[in-house]
Order: sequence, then C-alpha cells, then structure tokens
Amino acid sequence: MATAAAAELKPRAALSLLLALILILGLGGGADAQEATCAGQLSGLAPCARYSVPPPPGQAPPAPGPECCSALGAVSRDCACGTFAIINSLPAKCGLPRVSCQ
Repeated sequence: MATAAAAELKPRAALSLLLALILILGLGGGADAQEATCAGQLSGLAPCARYSVPPPPGQAPPAPGPECCSALGAVSRDCACGTFAIINSLPAKCGLPRVSCQ
C-alpha cells in the first residue's frame, strides 16, 4: 500500500514541479532570445493549470477548454522538450530518484 501511495505521489509531484517551472520560466527574464520565447510560450499555459492536476479518485479529468488547447498549440516542440528535460533532470540534482510514470 505504501508503494501505491508513493507511485501516486510521484506523478502529482511531477505535475506540481511542471507548473512551478512554468511559473518560474514565465516570470523570470532570460537574456537569450530563445529562452525568452520559450518562457513566453510556457507562461501562456496558465489556462491549462486546472487540467494539469489529477482529479480526485473516482472522478474523470475535465476536458481542456479552447483557451488551454490554443495555448498548448502555441508551445513549440523545442520548448516543450527542453522543459521536460529540465524537469527530468531536477530530481537527480536534488538527490531524489527520477520520476517514472510508467
């Protein structure tokens, strides 16, 4: 049972980390034009925040609204992949195990 609870927390922690990273990158200014562009794309994901958190057990996740879908479509592949790479590297830098959602 403890492992099931831990497995459930890992994806939630990853999602919380993703939202925090989005806010940090969106609010922090980068000197590099590519970073600024990606930060702007990520900060535009605010309409997706409520769809990024798992629903309570037994409830279906809500379908994303058109604002979220539009914002998600505006995030480039390079920005999304770079963000996920950063998120995946953070646990090791913090001395924590890598998050696995499989």
